[in-house]
Amino acid sequence: MVAGGGPAGLAVALGCAQAGLDVVVCEKRPGVIDKACGEGLMPGAVRALGALGVDPPGHPIQGITYRQGSTVARAAFRTGSGRGVRRTALHSALRCAVERHGVPMLTSPIRTFSQHSDHIRAEGLRARYLVAADGLHSTVRELAGLTKVNTACSTWVPRWGLRRHYALAPFTDTVEVTWASQSEAYVTPVGPNTIGVAILSSVRGGFTQQLSAFPDLSARIADAEPISSVRGAGPFRQHASSRVAGRVLLVGDAAGYVDALTGEGLAVSLVTAAELVRCIRLDRPADYERAWKRTSRRSRWLTEALLWSRRQPSLAQRIVPAAAKNPWLFALAVNQLAR
Repeated sequence: MVAGGGPAGLAVALGCAQAGLDVVVCEKRPGVIDKACGEGLMPGAVRALGALGVDPPGHPIQGITYRQGSTVARAAFRTGSGRGVRRTALHSALRCAVERHGVPMLTSPIRTFSQHSDHIRAEGLRARYLVAADGLHSTVRELAGLTKVNTACSTWVPRWGLRRHYALAPFTDTVEVTWASQSEAYVTPVGPNTIGVAILSSVRGGFTQQLSAFPDLSARIADAEPISSVRGAGPFRQHASSRVAGRVLLVGDAAGYVDALTGEGLAVSLVTAAELVRCIRLDRPADYERAWKRTSRRSRWLTEALLWSRRQPSLAQRIVPAAAKNPWLFALAVNQLAR
């Protein structure tokens, strides 16, 4: 039983169905779900989707570009192209694949459950396992007692994200990240005539207010027509004490999240979803905690390091200049995340 019908939950459901397991998805929102998201799939995410037989439409992405004033750093992917994909297109492709495999999609959320020695009961259903894929503020994680309040870092500042699309031919073949003092703006080409603009910030405010911190980008898109409403998400940082509690397993954002700064959250979700399916097939749920830590370690460490630097006044303004001055180091970091 999968609680949550976003990309992580659908990837688990699809993997289970392809492995010959009976699976049901419980998602209270019917149809295709939109969400604030940078929408840039790293090469690793494209490969993970391909392994599931899913090929969403989008726009090729060849690397990552950092901008700060006149300083520019660019790193190309070395392991294949990424892809800019609208969140709705990704969700639709995954949902169609799940439906082709005959997986039931129930519009009943998991509000409570009970664990037994060899099964779980929830919402009138009985299953061997319950997978929590219900997002940053996971209800199932809370019910399982796995939500952890972080009190170790007194300097932690909450961060939020906003995203909007514009009818504009892409002016870059990379995900272009522009840095301001307290925020970053991500431009992702998601179609031949569409770009997505996502802003991550430690300061609350509307999209127009946040965009004003990026005058060059604002001027670039000033005449473009907005073609989607503003979507928001956050606060991003979420902690889980473990990914496993008996027969409850956490995946995607519900499993714990650092920040969207490095843009490979979907890749991590897809790879860890595959590990979760493997552990369920072997009937060894306890193995999943170790597998999750192993497969997400590189992403978590690099994201934490970049966020720590971002919070240091003496370092924050040097991130992009350092990347431009040391292109080999920037390329190494980008391609570690792109794997």
